[in-house]
Amino acid sequence: MKRLFLSFLLCFFIYSLVAQDVKSLLKSADYPGYDLLTVFDSTYTDMQESGLSYVNNRTLYKVLTNYGAKRLAVVKFDYDPLSAFIEVREVIIHRKDGTSEPIDIQLVQDYPAPARMIYWGARQKQIPIGRLEPGDGVEVRMFRKGFTYALLYSEEDDSKYIPPMKGHFYDIVRFFDQNPIKLKYYEVLIPENKTVQYKFYNGNVDSLIQKQGEKIKYAFTGKDLTPIRREPRMVDNDDVGPKLLISTSPDWEAKSTWFYGVNEDYGSFDSYPELDKKVAEILKNAKTEEDSISLLTHWVADNMRYSGISMGEGEGFTLHNAKMNFTDRCGVCKDKASLLIAMLRAAGFDSYAAMTMAGSRIDRIPADQFNHSITVVKRRNGEYQLLDPTWVPFVRELWSSREQQQNYLMGLPEGADLMETPISAPENHYLKINGKSEILPNGTLKGEFTLEAEGQSDASVRSMFTRNFKDTWHNAVERELKSTHPLIEVEEVIIPENPVDYMSGPVKISVKYSIPNYVIVSNEEIIFVPFIASNIFRNSQYHLSFDTGLEKRTNSFTSGCSQLVELNEEIILPKNCEKISLPENEKVEGSGADYEGNYLLEGNVLKMKQIAKLKKRRYEPEDWESFRKTVIAQKKFASERVILKVL
Repeated sequence: MKRLFLSFLLCFFIYSLVAQDVKSLLKSADYPGYDLLTVFDSTYTDMQESGLSYVNNRTLYKVLTNYGAKRLAVVKFDYDPLSAFIEVREVIIHRKDGTSEPIDIQLVQDYPAPARMIYWGARQKQIPIGRLEPGDGVEVRMFRKGFTYALLYSEEDDSKYIPPMKGHFYDIVRFFDQNPIKLKYYEVLIPENKTVQYKFYNGNVDSLIQKQGEKIKYAFTGKDLTPIRREPRMVDNDDVGPKLLISTSPDWEAKSTWFYGVNEDYGSFDSYPELDKKVAEILKNAKTEEDSISLLTHWVADNMRYSGISMGEGEGFTLHNAKMNFTDRCGVCKDKASLLIAMLRAAGFDSYAAMTMAGSRIDRIPADQFNHSITVVKRRNGEYQLLDPTWVPFVRELWSSREQQQNYLMGLPEGADLMETPISAPENHYLKINGKSEILPNGTLKGEFTLEAEGQSDASVRSMFTRNFKDTWHNAVERELKSTHPLIEVEEVIIPENPVDYMSGPVKISVKYSIPNYVIVSNEEIIFVPFIASNIFRNSQYHLSFDTGLEKRTNSFTSGCSQLVELNEEIILPKNCEKISLPENEKVEGSGADYEGNYLLEGNVLKMKQIAKLKKRRYEPEDWESFRKTVIAQKKFASERVILKVL
């Protein structure tokens, strides 16, 4: 009771603070080292029985530097007119000399938001603030109704702003920004007959729950909130930043059954004769269950263009119907997923839609933390298999391992809980380069090598062909090698007869080459770095792009995919050589990565071998030590020279 009373006093104090004279707040507020300061950010949300919410926001910014003045010269707010209405109600510039200048609301512009690949009609409100000086403040009052995801369009008053899961409310409130926030207050009124669950992640705030008429007020206050300090390649800010999740949905199972029902009711996956005919054509040579699933998944992946245009009814959580998708062969992730579901069902499979969040974690509170739609199919053994036609064009996988360790929710008639995709073994994504070379008396290195890759490594290497015209395929290999060795002379390139036919087997490339003046040859010494050790095809080795200057990590980090890299080379040396200096053998073992690299001199043949095993896509801070040491070791082999004495 005492704690509740203290929370009440704190919230009362906050309200009084926000309500007091803005000029005195601006005068006293400061945050050295930053360009802009959010003095306060106050949000008041009122949920209706239908799930519709009315939101009033008041924010006060203070300019701290000239660069901050430039950043605040224009204030923008993004919104989707299909699901949200925004109105800028008041904007006031508070000058540091104590004067105030209201901005004419008629000057606020509303225009199409910049877009790329997805054109769903998103818009922006733009407030022209103009010239500011350090010490000036800008106060903005806004009203919003609706939410942040698109849904079925309707012309009936406010009904189009009701969330898709009608009668329910959710919100994701970030208590962080690119500017420090002196005070952030969030309040929501929810009908008392609703069951509410909430949790604050990655930090602490003061909270208050209080009955207010026929509603319950939930209030949260944070003070002195600094921007997230980014580490290279760290996880998304939402995974580490302080945030509030609040929802009236009882659990993920309820969300699962709702997602199933809304698409079944809409008829998203209903087939028709032309689609049935195409499915039969695709499967005419299928012999197994796996064949059928694979053929249909890859057909949709490769034959439906990714481009999102507004198609009216059916945006958001409702997937467009099979006839539209099959006819247009154009859409975003949910359209590809929907067409694959319809085709699998036409082939006799039980198949459903699922949702996931590419790029960040989904937390246990069932708020809508999704940005990507995928497909699941039920195998004959009763297990569900994930399929992603969006991420596997020209990829040998059916589910992209770039999405491993990612949360997802299946929309099933019986309901499903939130799940996580498993780690894909590094051996599923191998990159193997085996070479032989010879040092000629004039310092030329002459050799050949064979590259073979599978899984995501295959997709990376094969992109040289799938993303280029046929008459440039051989040149693409040469360009890749010249990016590491500009003087290389490629004498022969052997690539698959049809490298676009990725289902025929792992990609394999053979190259014969020579590099003039590659080796330093004198009467006394021979100095060089083995060609295969020099990190050729480094763009297909995700870990080599990491900066290892950071010794310790505070936050989790991500790489492209788990991967196994094997590098081998045998170099024929001029006779009568003995070693003076070889790079030291290296061995690393750890939770993030393993590495082993060594040299062996046998007569006039020098053998180099490296094996790097990157074990995950998403890593924890304790994984960094072995991951970092692996990258350092492989880069050392690429830079440290072999020095031999000529006898």
